[in-house]
Amino acid sequence: MFPRVRVIHATPPSGAIRTLIGVLLTVTALAAGPPPVDPYIVNDSHLHLTNYVQEGTDIHTMLNLMGDKVGRVALFGIPLQQTWSYGNTGSYAPTYYLQSDAPLYYYSFTDAYIATAYRSLPPAEQARVDPMITGFNPADMYAVEHIRRVLKTFPGVFSGIGEFTVHKEFVSSKVAGDTASLTNPALDRIFDFAAEAGLVVILHNDADVPFPKPDQEPYQLLQLRELFLRHPQTTIIWAHAGLGRVVRPVSGQIAILERLLSNPALPRVYIDLSWSETAKYLVATPETTAATAALINRYPDRFLFGTDEVAPSDQSRYLAIYTTYAPLLARLTPDASEKFRKGNFVRLFDEARQRVRAWERADVERAHIKETRQ
Repeated sequence: MFPRVRVIHATPPSGAIRTLIGVLLTVTALAAGPPPVDPYIVNDSHLHLTNYVQEGTDIHTMLNLMGDKVGRVALFGIPLQQTWSYGNTGSYAPTYYLQSDAPLYYYSFTDAYIATAYRSLPPAEQARVDPMITGFNPADMYAVEHIRRVLKTFPGVFSGIGEFTVHKEFVSSKVAGDTASLTNPALDRIFDFAAEAGLVVILHNDADVPFPKPDQEPYQLLQLRELFLRHPQTTIIWAHAGLGRVVRPVSGQIAILERLLSNPALPRVYIDLSWSETAKYLVATPETTAATAALINRYPDRFLFGTDEVAPSDQSRYLAIYTTYAPLLARLTPDASEKFRKGNFVRLFDEARQRVRAWERADVERAHIKETRQ
């Protein structure tokens, strides 16, 4: 920005002065250079730094794996810990929920671990990471207090909550304690607070049950729609469009997504197309690829790319899903491709950073006012 100049007369500048001004402006523009170009190919809306036994990739190694391919990442652990039950697996130590019949339980320390890892990065690398809060039980009415406490304990760190699970094949039935539900008021409290604080919500909820009967109505979709309608001010990313390992696209899946995205009452619902198990359905045939691409092209502002990798160990594995999506990306318009790969992430998470930091500052002020009144 140029400094203010006090005008002392109204006489137009001479030709020589106009020329000098033009030269100065040109030199200034050349010195500033062209607008910065984003050199990365994707932003990742869905990455687990740790696995189901809270082991994972060192965050500094993770930044190296992102390298010059991934610009920014929404980073979180896994809120569930797999129990090692000697009575079930003996001396075999399971590291994944499919490797044992023993229950899973909520592991709240994951949030402190993610925050500490994030704070170990230099500022330039922190700018590439958006940590998320996951260590809460969505069936607990106190869950929102955990989220609030994490924000107060680690100000300046988190941008959202999730990925957390309500209905997930082979997982939900293993979780100890109350079963999470889309109709539980505890979940409404979480979504209400997310809207208040500006937190992005990443929710995993299957579109249907595993192996449904042909005439069985997907009640989970009906309940999910009602949840979305109850929280129009909450920024929600529906992970994987509800698909899973064996949860296949329900009848009329594209039409269902179209109705969701075209509903003016649901302006803040987005979909991430993360996870290789999701990709296998979307690029299974030229027809499914074309239908998915057409939907993204119609709603380019509503889809995000994600990997859903868990503690990746090398870049080729980390970005394997990007290669899988090559046929889909080839069918997107340039605008839709840019927004799906990068732009929508920046828009949603930049807004979240600003709003959550503002909430944190206001919370400090509220606490100060309360203290002075006592």
